[in-house]
Amino acid sequence: MSATLLSWLRCGCMLLALSLPTTVFAEEATANPRVLLKTDLGEIIIELYPNKAPRTVANFLSYVNDRFYDGLVFHRVIPDFVVQTGGYSFDFVEKPTREPVANESDNGLKNRYGTVAMARHSDPDSATSQFFINMRHNPRLDAKKNKPGYTVFGKVVQGMDVAKLITKEPRGMYRQFAEAPNVPVRVLIAKQL
Repeated sequence: MSATLLSWLRCGCMLLALSLPTTVFAEEATANPRVLLKTDLGEIIIELYPNKAPRTVANFLSYVNDRFYDGLVFHRVIPDFVVQTGGYSFDFVEKPTREPVANESDNGLKNRYGTVAMARHSDPDSATSQFFINMRHNPRLDAKKNKPGYTVFGKVVQGMDVAKLITKEPRGMYRQFAEAPNVPVRVLIAKQL
């Protein structure tokens, strides 16, 4: 092997070695945050999109970091539609929340199967702590021209099988919460990974 070729190979290897840590660090720095929901029926991991819904993600993470979701139940379970939590204890006492977050449903994200979106009232800017997992594509929940939708801010990356298990739980025992499972399914722990 010629000295020139050997020198070139060494130089190329050094450049490659020097560029690897920077590349790995850049990928880590741009990685989306993830949240683990440990439930009575298994674990769900949600990847969040702060670049698309910065206020919503910041709001959600503040609730997660304050351990707000720990012990709350999935109170609205509609098979082939949504699985919703974030508002009520096992005995259906509503937990006090912070001020609502501004609607960000015009961010380009759609309410598709497996995405996570904020629940709200008729006022588009009324979302606080409740969120849902879309159990199918729900285009009617998306923003339309001159009509805000429901802000998608993440996606389930692991545990859709657990969300499906929640939809199979018998419901209808509670008069005011007919969509809640008869045996409460709780978020035992919600934490940022």
